[in-house]
Amino acid sequence: MTTDPSRPPVIDTSRAHPARVYDWLLGGKDNYPVDEAVGEKLPPEARTGARQNRAFMHRAAAHLAACGVDQFLDIGAGIPTEPNLHQIVQRTVPAARVVYADNDPIVLRHAEALLVSHPDGATDYVHADVREPEAIVRHAGQVLDLGRPVALSLIALLHFVPDEQDAHGIVRELVGALAPGSHLVLTHATADLFPDLAEQAVTQYARAGIHLAFRSRAEVARFFDGLELLPPGLVTTTEWHAPDQQPPAPDDSGIYAAVARIP
Repeated sequence: MTTDPSRPPVIDTSRAHPARVYDWLLGGKDNYPVDEAVGEKLPPEARTGARQNRAFMHRAAAHLAACGVDQFLDIGAGIPTEPNLHQIVQRTVPAARVVYADNDPIVLRHAEALLVSHPDGATDYVHADVREPEAIVRHAGQVLDLGRPVALSLIALLHFVPDEQDAHGIVRELVGALAPGSHLVLTHATADLFPDLAEQAVTQYARAGIHLAFRSRAEVARFFDGLELLPPGLVTTTEWHAPDQQPPAPDDSGIYAAVARIP
């Protein structure tokens, strides 16, 4: 785990953090009043969207594990909510190796407990920001065999990376570090489908000092340039399911989702 025990990261409880707001939206308890205040001002649909997003992650991870993928890199992992990604994939592939990455210190505390309960080294954590792709890949390579396929998970993360920080370039660098046969699993909020709700969310996050960069379908599709989209392609979270999975109940969603193979 990448952290300096002599200088543990300090949790700033005076500012909201996306990982903790997301935890609140999912009904978690690992957040602070400042995070709850943001969550309460978001449209009620935000809680539904968080659950839909989580359910997509479960379906995508389970499908890739069923296809034999045994290495996962989850960036922007957030506060663990059971079942978490490693629990999903290790049901099918008990020896699967998982590396989590996040930049919220409270996630680090949960990661420390997780690593104590999984001392076999199959699950690891790096305290880093997605804007540091080289550092994340370097650490992941200590646990994962980057010469073999890896599933890269970027769930509800990139809409917190504005264009000026080159979100598309970050994804290209991460994907470029992975072996052929790897996969990109990604979800991204959009204003295409419910513009009024999206505007409310942008406003409330901005008041908390958090920049939210909703992107159009075409802009989200660019993250998959050069990759092979798995069926059903780029759809909403509630529309995505693998061919061998039961379709989720029809429902509205303002989040795009896709899984793609790296040729």
